[in-house]
Amino acid sequence: MLFIQYPPCSTCKKAKAWLDDHALSYTERHIKEDNPSYDELKAWYEMSGLPLKRFFNTSGLLYKSMGLKDKLPSMSEDEQLRLLATDGMLVKRPIIVSGDIVLTGFKEAEWPCLL
Repeated sequence: MLFIQYPPCSTCKKAKAWLDDHALSYTERHIKEDNPSYDELKAWYEMSGLPLKRFFNTSGLLYKSMGLKDKLPSMSEDEQLRLLATDGMLVKRPIIVSGDIVLTGFKEAEWPCLL
């Protein structure tokens, strides 16, 4: 299982604690130091079945400063994926990738059913 996180993020800390409490093994990846690539993001998006907007950190400062709320609707999926691949701070975190499961954000109620 791959656990992509931003260590200072409080949600990521809660997710990591949940994984540890449930004795799940994982490989950690720092999203700012090792941003997901375009190819990774595209594959995860396609596997997840989620709307692409769920991969954006919509509460992040960078998202807001770039005015992405207004720009994303006019961008193609390819343009959005390429944008996400430019900076880890644009990407929703944490991300769990395990086999064909991709989870964005930490929703404690959903994780036991999916992991």
